[in-house]
Amino acid sequence: MGEGEPLIRWAWIGRNWPNIQQLLVDHVVMALVPVLLGLLVALPLGLASARWRVLYQPTVTLMNVVYSLPSLAVFIVLIPLTGLAERATVIIPLTFYSLAVLIPAVVDGLAAVPDHVRQSAVAMGFGPMRRLLQVDLPIAVPVVLAGLRVAMVSSISLVSVGALIGRGGLGYLFIDGWQRQFSTPIIVGIVLVVVLAVLADGLLVLAQRLLTPWARARRTA
Repeated sequence: MGEGEPLIRWAWIGRNWPNIQQLLVDHVVMALVPVLLGLLVALPLGLASARWRVLYQPTVTLMNVVYSLPSLAVFIVLIPLTGLAERATVIIPLTFYSLAVLIPAVVDGLAAVPDHVRQSAVAMGFGPMRRLLQVDLPIAVPVVLAGLRVAMVSSISLVSVGALIGRGGLGYLFIDGWQRQFSTPIIVGIVLVVVLAVLADGLLVLAQRLLTPWARARRTA
């Protein structure tokens, strides 16, 4: 970052590529696990909230309170319980952040199922579980995946904050570059985080198309 310093030193990237790859893998794990855990929890909670609406508002309010907490502050609070520079210290808060996005997405997705479709399924002899799996959830998929896309991109971004407590994946490159006034690791970290976010979003869009073939057929028609 000093005068005469090139924006990117490609030789540094080549020498440090194995370390960059390790940070990349660590970043992917810490971004992906909270979203998967959040989805596993959000599905039953969302189903319960959609069935018993009295549960919805308290659940969403609690998740919004958690979501409003600064991530760094939550990381620091968890250090005595989960340890410094441990994945769990980053994964636990990000799981709650994912829940704050995914629970409303599940509830809204189920609410989008038309009543006449449910009634038709019941008239055809569908039981509650069969109707849920073959009617409600498939129709809710676009809304749920829209929430999943937001949660995934947010998680990829927030992992970097964990570098301030010693476990932030690619966020380490930001800290390293800032401390040494060296722009190359900062740029590498930014580019890789953006690439991860774009790839994750693209894969979820592809998953939506595969899970909703009727939508493709309707657009073609």
